[in-house]
Amino acid sequence: MLEIRDLRVRFGAFPAVDGVDLDVAAGEVLGIVGESGSGKSVSMMALMGLVDPPGQVSAAALRVNGQDLLTLDAARRRKLVGRDVAMVFQDALASLNPSYTVGYQIEEVLRAHLGLRGAAARRRALELLAQVEIPDAPNRLKAYPHELSGGMNQRVMIALAIACSPKLLIADEPTTALDVTIQAQIMDLLLRLQREQGMALVMITHDLAVVAEMAQRVAVVYAGQVVETGALPDVFEHPKHPYTAALLAAIPEHNRGARRLQALPGIVPGAVDRPTGCLLSPRCPRVQARCRAERPAVVDGVRCFYPLIEEAVA
Repeated sequence: MLEIRDLRVRFGAFPAVDGVDLDVAAGEVLGIVGESGSGKSVSMMALMGLVDPPGQVSAAALRVNGQDLLTLDAARRRKLVGRDVAMVFQDALASLNPSYTVGYQIEEVLRAHLGLRGAAARRRALELLAQVEIPDAPNRLKAYPHELSGGMNQRVMIALAIACSPKLLIADEPTTALDVTIQAQIMDLLLRLQREQGMALVMITHDLAVVAEMAQRVAVVYAGQVVETGALPDVFEHPKHPYTAALLAAIPEHNRGARRLQALPGIVPGAVDRPTGCLLSPRCPRVQARCRAERPAVVDGVRCFYPLIEEAVA
């Protein structure tokens, strides 16, 4: 369903995304995890064509359902993005237009991609609000985004995203700024819709517990690169990359009885402090001379010269 090869996004001298490869099968749920600033959201924004200048996007392949977005003209790409592939953004209130009602914005999507108008568009909009479990749908269609709660606005965003029954849905930290109860409801809703409609789902999140519960595979991203991919729960039970192991070690449940949470020292490298060798080398407890001199390639799903599996086998 989704094939990304050597995706790169640069903002001036800063490589926000540095050679990302990803695959998502039809009907699969892929989790993407990593620290803030690691390039998770920018990768998917590049796929959707939402990286504006001065950002520069390049890739060997960006295929959705067999169609290469790199070779499509602007008109054909607009027909594909929003219909076959859709995205739920982090901040629903900032993503919705405050000047138009919820109903108008849903019907706008239906007009643009499905050609629905008038009563047909309104019926479909009501169906969508019911699908995402918004009560009193006829009155909610007349509401403006500022008149709805954060959870309601996020449900409206999901309704917009699934309006055209996409084959691939990207959810970019869809529960940011929502309380814990509403977070669980939104996650359950996304998973239910994914199963009912047979969509592929890419879930971008900081929450490893969400990925462990929802996803079938995970991609761990660091400093614009995918450092480990694999099936769940294997990756979380037997991490191969030191960065994956560090993320898991920082989970509060793994630190019961300790005075401080485990943490990985240092910060994600930026434009001026990017290492010559492995990007994790300044922070990695297992660093060796080769790590500082050479940039590792991905081998068997892990980007590391000395993966943890070797230590376990020895």
